Amino acid sequence: MKLKQRVVLLAILLVIFIFTKVFLIDNLDTSAAHREDQRAFQRMLAGLRVALDPRLEHTLQSPWEIAAQWVVPREVYPEDTPEMGAVMHAMTTKRIVKADVGYKGTQLKALLILEGGQKVVFKPKRYARDYIVEGEPYAGYDRHNAEVAAFHLDRILGFRRAPLVVGRFVNLRTEIKPVATEQLLGTFMTVGNNTCFYGKCYYCRETEPACAEGDIMEGSVTLWLPDVWPLQKHRHPWGRTYREGKLARWEYDESYCDAVKKTSPYDSGPRLLDIIDTAIFDYLIGNADRHHYESFQDDEGASMLILLDNAKSFGNPALDERSILAPLYQCCIIRVSTWNRLNYLKNGVLKSALKTAMSHDPISPVLSDPHLDVLDQRLLSILATVKQCTDQFGPDVVLVEDRMTLSHL
Repeated sequence: MKLKQRVVLLAILLVIFIFTKVFLIDNLDTSAAHREDQRAFQRMLAGLRVALDPRLEHTLQSPWEIAAQWVVPREVYPEDTPEMGAVMHAMTTKRIVKADVGYKGTQLKALLILEGGQKVVFKPKRYARDYIVEGEPYAGYDRHNAEVAAFHLDRILGFRRAPLVVGRFVNLRTEIKPVATEQLLGTFMTVGNNTCFYGKCYYCRETEPACAEGDIMEGSVTLWLPDVWPLQKHRHPWGRTYREGKLARWEYDESYCDAVKKTSPYDSGPRLLDIIDTAIFDYLIGNADRHHYESFQDDEGASMLILLDNAKSFGNPALDERSILAPLYQCCIIRVSTWNRLNYLKNGVLKSALKTAMSHDPISPVLSDPHLDVLDQRLLSILATVKQCTDQFGPDVVLVEDRMTLSHL
């Protein structure tokens, strides 16, 4: 064989070797990542049931100190949380030492201080479990049980970006009124034989109080994030105008995502993928009211989008508001880890997992059967949307690797 032919043959063999090596490495990396996703999913399923047990492994620390140490820029709580049950038990049983109005926001809530100095947000029951909220997808009062269900869905999806939430029954006469501030106490009234209050907020009205059954009020308590992690509020790029006849740009501009990708903090870092994760989360729970969102301050787009205020959810199981998914179908990208988790939850696993996760909550059953049933249907819609994207652009463009190593001090 001539020298020139040998050189050409060697070059061809070298190219084949390089491509083979790259292909094998990519496959090995993908396979390893996929296996880790599977293991993480199995760990999540094994830890779904959170028994509210007061016992702590770290006996020198309070449950509040333990929960505060969990928080890092990309997680509110870690994957392995053997003491979550103790923290949630404290949230639902610790003595209330102060009660005040929850000024911020449009909906009724109260700020409670529990024994040990821990702040929690209390949202009262306004609807029966089977009540259907008609009208716009963001209509109606906040749903306290939706906060509980959304927290457990956050666990199931593996996001870990929602503060802890648990149901609680409070006696308004003996637990709240004796420790209430004048501002809150001034909103109390009696309707029939029931103790009620209307609080102070944008939509709070004396004519629309929240009422207990007698003195006992069902509600949810959300754990306040540590003060060392101050929050920064952002306008959601896919927020609604809330004005009849006036559309937001994303509702008529098919290339809107291209514009978003050119603006900070969506032009780099994990924030745009967080927006898409959140769209998936919100579509599953039926939340079309995320006009703003919070992250930690001075993060330059690196911290997570925190899944706060999920109470405008689970209002109407017959309403699938596809526009909630706009960030997904307009940008056509999704984290590989999110995509894998969604696929593991098919075939009824999602409904079963959420039902199991909520079974130990004090206000169980948290959701009515129609709200649980629709979860699997909405999941299929999400998977179909991603498939449309991969058919159009290919999986290499749509499925984005974005795995971050998270450390807890």
